[in-house]
Amino acid sequence: MEELQREPCPWRILEDAGAAFAMGCIGGTIFSSWKGYRNSPVGSRLQGSLAAIKVRAPVLGGNFAVWGGLFSTFDCALIAIRNKEDPWNAIGSGAITGALLAARRGAKASLGAAVAGGIILAVIEGVGIAINRAVAEQYKPVMPQLPDPSQLPPPTQSHTQRGY
Repeated sequence: MEELQREPCPWRILEDAGAAFAMGCIGGTIFSSWKGYRNSPVGSRLQGSLAAIKVRAPVLGGNFAVWGGLFSTFDCALIAIRNKEDPWNAIGSGAITGALLAARRGAKASLGAAVAGGIILAVIEGVGIAINRAVAEQYKPVMPQLPDPSQLPPPTQSHTQRGY
């Protein structure tokens, strides 16, 4: 099985921002279509749904891209500063990203968003580690069990032992 390798840091930021934009657009399409359908009059629900998708899905995609780009930027910065790649980088990046995105609302909101971002990323990293450990048990090498010689049938005589 080929090991998954991530792009080096400058390209990782662009890759993560693009992936976050795509996820935000997909989620925004699903949510906006439902909301547009629900809020439109009976005769024009399809048009209302499409109009809501056109307006809101790219906005949500952009918001996700900003979060993903900032998160990856801080993740790469922490990797460079600490010289190691471990779950603490992601947890710290989530906290810093949350704090920065909430900075316009004040220090208290920024601190709350930092705590929330750190907790969310800690849960995500913890679940990822738990899943990796559970899956790793499946690929753990197992020593083959040889049969017990006392349980084997007696050996049969070959042609050379019979004297032919």
